[in-house]
Amino acid sequence: MATQIEASTEILEYVRAVSSREDDILRELREETSALPGGGAMQVLAEEGQLLGLLARLTGAREVLEIGTFTGYSTLCLARALPPGGRVVTLDITDRWPNFGAAYWRRAGVEDRIELRVGPALDTLAGLLAERGPGTVDLVFIDADKANYVHYYEAALELVRPGGLILVDNTLFFGRVLDPAAQDPDTLAIRELNLLLRDDERVDISLLPVADGLTLARKRD
Repeated sequence: MATQIEASTEILEYVRAVSSREDDILRELREETSALPGGGAMQVLAEEGQLLGLLARLTGAREVLEIGTFTGYSTLCLARALPPGGRVVTLDITDRWPNFGAAYWRRAGVEDRIELRVGPALDTLAGLLAERGPGTVDLVFIDADKANYVHYYEAALELVRPGGLILVDNTLFFGRVLDPAAQDPDTLAIRELNLLLRDDERVDISLLPVADGLTLARKRD
């Protein structure tokens, strides 16, 4: 009977050797981001970024919403996956780190597909819902402050179309979800969201043990 193998360093290196398509632009952005304070922990892994792009293509996404930009590695992966005329609206509390990545968006030739909105994400999401209406987004990627994850998920569920996809990052949260001593607000919020997703009949879900945990939630028709 097949079981989940342990993702050892050697296995991860093999996976990257046989499947990674990270080019120079992405690699340079990842390496520069890793040198920033907290950069290594906050940015998505290269293989996760590649998966995001694949999922965007598989769903035929044209309108993508990203909650949490940081330096925009995942933003770039998503923007590259869109057809001409597609758009990524990416939200962050500050333009400091997105501006760091904007040069890479220009180098990749997708700057015109990316719209950055700066401010508290819950306020921006409410504005987007009023501006665009429900069911107007094809794919949402959530990777921001964990304490608000449940609120971000509910807002995303309103904005995404039936059959659209919500992707939630860090749903294993460095393994802290298993530690009963971890009672900080971020860990509690991740646990709350995971249980909500498990029981939410509005979506079909799968939690993938990829990177720090990536949950896929498809909004039911």
